[in-house]
Amino acid sequence: MSIPEFHSLANHFLLAMPALQDSIFTSSLTFVFEHSEQGAAGLVVNKPIGMTVEEVFVQLELPANGRKATDAVLAGGPVSPHQGFVLHRDNNWDETLQVGDVCISTSLDILRSLAADQGPDEALIVLGYAGWAPGQLEDELARNAWLTLEADAGIMFDTPLEKRTELAARNLGFDLSMLGVDAGHA
Repeated sequence: MSIPEFHSLANHFLLAMPALQDSIFTSSLTFVFEHSEQGAAGLVVNKPIGMTVEEVFVQLELPANGRKATDAVLAGGPVSPHQGFVLHRDNNWDETLQVGDVCISTSLDILRSLAADQGPDEALIVLGYAGWAPGQLEDELARNAWLTLEADAGIMFDTPLEKRTELAARNLGFDLSMLGVDAGHA
């Protein structure tokens, strides 16, 4: 028996299937920024946590009047829920990882810039991340927990939160509301 070839899903979305109920991932859209044979990591990009960017600025003792101040902070996943990430499109910041058209920064310089209204126009503030052990994501995919599609920065930055999963599903050619909770294999 041959070992299947590994295919990285970095720079892809995971679109939660309806069977993923009663979890942080229910109806979620997750941007996978790292995927190797050692595991995977991603950020949920459509789940607000009931906190504004202004509240983050206040906690960090930054000015709280930038144009992003009223934006929602997103719950990126259950791992390290106090760790912050800024998703954006320009790679001019410290501690930045570029994955496709999306940059992920974890340093204070970008938050200071956003608070001063000088940061990137398109930015999402995310707390926490999703992590998978080696083989775990592949197992979840085999059990039909997720659909995958190439990431689209336009969905992340130009689409309202509540429409992101719907648009991702449409990009795959279907309506999520037409899917049932049960999945099977042909």
